[in-house]
Amino acid sequence: MGILQGLLSKLGLESLARPQNPVRVFLLDDDTLRHDWFAKQFKGDRLDLTAEPARAIELLSSNYYDLVFLDHDLLPEHYHSDVLDDEKTGYAVARWLASRPDRQGAATIIVHTRNADGALRMIELLRGVGRQAEHIPFHMLAPKIKHLRERR
Repeated sequence: MGILQGLLSKLGLESLARPQNPVRVFLLDDDTLRHDWFAKQFKGDRLDLTAEPARAIELLSSNYYDLVFLDHDLLPEHYHSDVLDDEKTGYAVARWLASRPDRQGAATIIVHTRNADGALRMIELLRGVGRQAEHIPFHMLAPKIKHLRERR
């Protein structure tokens, strides 16, 4: 079966080699191009997305996810703001997750922002309460997603 899987993978048909359980994915990001990119990466899976921290908290409180992707800077006016981690950033969602260990406890959390300082604060907050979280800049996500999908 190894040779068959390799051949199907090279042809882009690896899903035929083994059945795959749909992955439940949550995305917080304000970039609609990224929404489209994530939709392609998780075609056939359940993808819930939003650009609003309040809506993110609603979805995270009422659904279960395997993967949670969080951006830090969400609105154009925040990109150059002097306020680091207000309620209009992904940090608000990270803070909510950190304060609720009963929500999304088994999810892998990936902070994919280009804002390295904001990502560090989010990761420290989440790991400080025992969450499985890491920072992977958006431009490096494709190999990580491939690896995560292979593990499932």
